[in-house]
Amino acid sequence: MKKTPLYDLHVGYGAKLVDFAGFLMPIQYEGVSVEHNCVKNNVGVFDVSHMGEFLIYGKKSEYFLQSVLSNDISILRPGQAQYNCIPNENGGIIDDLVLYKLDINKYMLVVNASNIEKNIDFLSSKNKNMVNIDNLSDIYSLISVQGPNSLNVLEKVFELELANLKYYCFLKYRDIIISNTGYTGCGGYEIYCKNEDAVSLWNNIFEAGSEFNIKPIGLAARDTLRLEMGFCLYGNELNDEISPIEAGLSWITKTNKIFTSSSLFKRQKEVGVNKKLIGFEMLEKAIPRNGYTIYSFDKRKIGIVTSGTMSPSLKKGIGLGYVKSSFSNLNDKIFIEIRGNMKQALIVKTPFK
Repeated sequence: MKKTPLYDLHVGYGAKLVDFAGFLMPIQYEGVSVEHNCVKNNVGVFDVSHMGEFLIYGKKSEYFLQSVLSNDISILRPGQAQYNCIPNENGGIIDDLVLYKLDINKYMLVVNASNIEKNIDFLSSKNKNMVNIDNLSDIYSLISVQGPNSLNVLEKVFELELANLKYYCFLKYRDIIISNTGYTGCGGYEIYCKNEDAVSLWNNIFEAGSEFNIKPIGLAARDTLRLEMGFCLYGNELNDEISPIEAGLSWITKTNKIFTSSSLFKRQKEVGVNKKLIGFEMLEKAIPRNGYTIYSFDKRKIGIVTSGTMSPSLKKGIGLGYVKSSFSNLNDKIFIEIRGNMKQALIVKTPFK
């Protein structure tokens, strides 16, 4: 079992640690609701150092990445980041990721921990000696500072004017990358540093955030926060058999270029898909969970729940799931089968409100 450089700090906080993608990671400290609302209303800090980082560079880096990623990276300037995915040959998703343009023909890909080896294998198979691919996952740590007070905290830590750093942009500060990105929907920053600097950086952040009652936040609250935003999670909403079009990710699937499965995605955009990802809220007191069956209002089986929780912000059950496209209309009532009981729900837009 791997440990991040911040492991001992988590133990000191009394965190509940679990196996997550081969790492011992903090799932919670004080409790999911406390941590969730801390990020929503104040500021919290996540250790997400289990994530993978690849450096891709060489004269044909842009050409190579255009051929294996779904989004159009030609529009990026150095200092900009972009949400993206790696499609497979069958129209599924190998991984979703954030791409950073460090310089001309020099990029960093930040990928899911569980998919590091799968990504390397696929990218290497497509490389044909065009570019250099360095796996830096064991060298870098990632600290995510999220919430409305994150700017106030980090401006004290770095003595920088971060207010001018636009969304999905980043800057370099010595050996550190500070990125205006995140997975919570609450605003915030993600900070990449060398492993040997992670503990001192974490401590500096907490010292600067003491006046804001800053808290460490576990992966359970990270999940409830992303779910309230309707963000996809690999392994739940995304996998090797689900296309980005089905997942509602047409906006990162640009068919004005040729890349893996691009002709299939173009056809899906034109003629439609058989299933779609929906958001739903429970109309009865009940908590939906991954794997629960979704039924139409006339009790026909139409899909499956991929993520669900009791929303700490909204105080009601919410979820995401795939249903047959003909049953995906907003404001339609559906049923979720929960422990043998049919519970009413409503298809709604995300983010949940």
